Amino acid sequence: MSILSKINNPSDMKSLNLDELEILCDEIADLIKDTIGKHGGHYSSPLGVIEITVALHYVYDTPDDKLIWDVGHQAYPHKILTERKNQFKTIRQKDGLSGFLKISESKYDAFGAGHSSTSISAALGFAHARDKDKSKNQIVAIIGDGAMTGGMAYEGINNLGYHKTQMTVVLNDNSLSISKSVGALSKYLTLITTNKTYNKIRRKIWQISGIIPLFSRFIRYFIKQTEKAIKGTLTPGSLFEDLGLRYIGPIDGHNLKDLIRAFKSVKEMNTPVLLHVYTKKGKRISVSDSDSIKYYSLAGSKKIKNDNLPADYSKVFGQSLKKFSKDYNDLVCITAAMELGTGLNIFSSKYPDKYIDVGIAEEHAVTYAAGLAAAGKKPLVVLYSTFFQRAYDQVFHDVLLQKLPVIFCLDRAGLVGPDGPTHHGVFDISLMNSLPGIVVAAPKDGNELDNLLLTALESKKPFCIRYPKSNSISYHQTNISKVLNIGSWEKLENGQKFAILATGSMVNVAHESISEIKQKFNFTPTLINCRFIKPFDKKLLDEIIKTHQNIITMEEGILSGGFGSSIINYTKNMNINVYSMGIKDEYIEHGTRQELLDLVGLNKDSLINLIQDIQNNNSGGD
Repeated sequence: MSILSKINNPSDMKSLNLDELEILCDEIADLIKDTIGKHGGHYSSPLGVIEITVALHYVYDTPDDKLIWDVGHQAYPHKILTERKNQFKTIRQKDGLSGFLKISESKYDAFGAGHSSTSISAALGFAHARDKDKSKNQIVAIIGDGAMTGGMAYEGINNLGYHKTQMTVVLNDNSLSISKSVGALSKYLTLITTNKTYNKIRRKIWQISGIIPLFSRFIRYFIKQTEKAIKGTLTPGSLFEDLGLRYIGPIDGHNLKDLIRAFKSVKEMNTPVLLHVYTKKGKRISVSDSDSIKYYSLAGSKKIKNDNLPADYSKVFGQSLKKFSKDYNDLVCITAAMELGTGLNIFSSKYPDKYIDVGIAEEHAVTYAAGLAAAGKKPLVVLYSTFFQRAYDQVFHDVLLQKLPVIFCLDRAGLVGPDGPTHHGVFDISLMNSLPGIVVAAPKDGNELDNLLLTALESKKPFCIRYPKSNSISYHQTNISKVLNIGSWEKLENGQKFAILATGSMVNVAHESISEIKQKFNFTPTLINCRFIKPFDKKLLDEIIKTHQNIITMEEGILSGGFGSSIINYTKNMNINVYSMGIKDEYIEHGTRQELLDLVGLNKDSLINLIQDIQNNNSGGD
């Protein structure tokens, strides 16, 4: 019988010896590799934190002690050890485990995580609540070096250092980006600084020095500066020490013995501590050495590759940007740690001098772009739609108030599938609709994305293009790029009775429904490609209002404040019925993209059923 089979919750680990814990780590890795290999998901991050996770649950008494994970990709081993082992093979599947941390899923998930750089701030909130309640439980935040590029992490550290609240920050340095030199001296120093006797003596000296009249301040200052000087020479921790945290490390994040010893030690320290551990992404997967980005996540063996499918929107975007770049010397493309996911690798490999990755810092990316625009450059900010939300204030204050021509390209707009509610890009239309002075557009296919990108580059306006995580339908490389009239719609089908106003991905859904609608109801509806969401084509809309009785809007976004809301508001005093199809006022869980589109009623059947219901209620007619 395997050791993992006997572990149902963290308390079951407490009696294991070191050798058994090592075997447990291997068995957890096997389960992760098997599951992700079959069903897809994040791969290298969870494999890199197995030993850290085992050591944390071995030393701390969860769920009373709180583990606050950052992002959530690294939390797969945590899920396996916390009463979800038997459900793990359902991860990221509809009605299965979430791929991220989720309070409602488990008492061991103290705080939800999907976006990055949140763990330290949240953990500090837990620590302050504990202190107010006069409790004694431990609070630990686990954050990766990638998430440490986010400014929010440093805001949390700054506040933690100011308040001196007892808690631990575990910095998982999985690329050695903070410190490449982890040698014998720093290891020896770590052994000293985590030593119980050393810390006891240090506290005693500190206490005694405080009661020595006249010289107490001098002695304490001397002790602190001496320790700081040694650490600054041998370790990368001076930054954190200056911010008020006790720095310990770096230590090997795959050495269970050292990890357990370190965690036991920091539990006894009555001060904020940053424990720096270095790990290897994709541990136990040899190919990850040569291509860490490739093995960040896997599609899964059940996914069938179809070379006949058109390119996805991300690839189309990358190809189009590469094509246009030679004609725009002032173009600067900015992203926040999303080069590969957004297709920018196609562009950056050709034009590295025009490409900037600011790390996980969306707010900075937008204001940085505003500065570039104010200085006469032509900046594009390329983000996932869900992460664009983090920079809403910067879009309003730094770009739109100043009327700066920054172009926003939002990948993963709409329902993204297995990553779930933290990653669905369904709010961008509503967010942009509320702000004056920005063009918002959504292409019906890859060719139109190409045209919209050229239009944005030629315009001198703040411009936002949103497109989904899917294949681009009719895209072909022979498309002749053209500038579109901003605000113009495209009539794809000239019909009667019903006018379908569809945006982005919904245009194809509506188009595929036309023949069945004609057959079932004996009329052809008018179909409009509403490629410009803001401003929209009022001239064409006025014509539709005069010749149709019913309008159906379709958008892959939240209905509240969305495209449909704009049409309803425009037609509120006119003799026409408007029905909106989109996502209702709720958060959508994870599943495949098609499963979720079916769930929210954004498919052909739902459109036909809506027309049927309207017909039955005698709302149709010319």
